[in-house]
Amino acid sequence: NENKIELFNGGSSAIFTMFKHLNLKKCTIYSPAYLEYKKAASIHDYKINLINRFQNIYEDIPKNSLVIFVNPSTPDGKYYNLKKLFNIWEKRNATILIDESFLDFTKQESALKYLKEYKNLYILKSLTKFYSSAGIRLGIIISNKKNIEQLKKNEPMWKISQFDSKYINKSLKDKNFKEKSLNKNNINRELVFKLLKKQKFIKKIYHSEANFFLIQLKNLSAKELQNKLLKYKIMIRDCSNFDFLDNSYVRIAIKNKKSIKILKQAFKEIEKNVY
Repeated sequence: NENKIELFNGGSSAIFTMFKHLNLKKCTIYSPAYLEYKKAASIHDYKINLINRFQNIYEDIPKNSLVIFVNPSTPDGKYYNLKKLFNIWEKRNATILIDESFLDFTKQESALKYLKEYKNLYILKSLTKFYSSAGIRLGIIISNKKNIEQLKKNEPMWKISQFDSKYINKSLKDKNFKEKSLNKNNINRELVFKLLKKQKFIKKIYHSEANFFLIQLKNLSAKELQNKLLKYKIMIRDCSNFDFLDNSYVRIAIKNKKSIKILKQAFKEIEKNVY
């Protein structure tokens, strides 16, 4: 229902507004995570507690903390079943923000079902990723009616343009686009996974349900691989600035079959030079 949502000029705008609006003292971020969360927490003077979800995801958290959980996660794209975590969070009286910006790339269920039973839950949706419209800038916070009413009290009435509104309305009605995009992404993700598995300079590939893969390199740094791929006009994400990751981690996006062929050729030449 419209009284349970609030629109923002992009996901980042929603994130910074939430930290300011909630005005809590402590923040627990399940990391690695989108770096704007840590930045927003620092700006609004939250005491930050980082949990390495690769090592001990069920670690206890401080009481009355704002919990940040990105699902599917970034930069690795893993989807988590949150039931056990919700039990931990509820016992510690946490306020929860679940970021589902990449959920549209999967057929997994949303945390929306928890809204009925957990009053301090907020869910962030970013429509610009799946719908390939980064310039449109539209983020959504979903919660119960009371929470949204409180949030709106401190917000301007108009935050997105008529153009943004019309574009997203049309996009959401295009069911064919969603099905085709999901199918293409799933097929191309499998192609990229098979390609990555063959490369000797890759140490580990993280399971992903999103439109990218996090990989750990061996015998190469992120910067070195970036530089080698530049001549093929391929740009990959150096993930060394994420918490708990170092300069051996990169993220590779899932593109179309033509792009995958170029990546395959680039990897073939890199393998010759590295080994």
